[in-house]
Amino acid sequence: MIRVLIERHIMDGLEDIYEEAVRGTLQTAIAAPGFLAGESMKDSSNPLRRLTLSKWRSIQDWHNWSHSLERTEIMYKIDPMLSEPEKITVLEHV
Repeated sequence: MIRVLIERHIMDGLEDIYEEAVRGTLQTAIAAPGFLAGESMKDSSNPLRRLTLSKWRSIQDWHNWSHSLERTEIMYKIDPMLSEPEKITVLEHV
């Protein structure tokens, strides 16, 4: 099992539009093979910094989702709202 941490920085004024787009992302990811859980969070000291933490059965399941047409289409909508590219960190238990 792995966890994936995604960090995004939203452009000022696009918070509501971003939130709507991200809700769709999680709803779509739930149907992806190997997806176990996910949550979105906002940095309490920087409301434009958002984090998504998801749990996947395997790194292969994550890679399948991360390169899927569904995620590509979602990111096509989200990317223009970001002030910098998203940062993805894949975490494994030690």
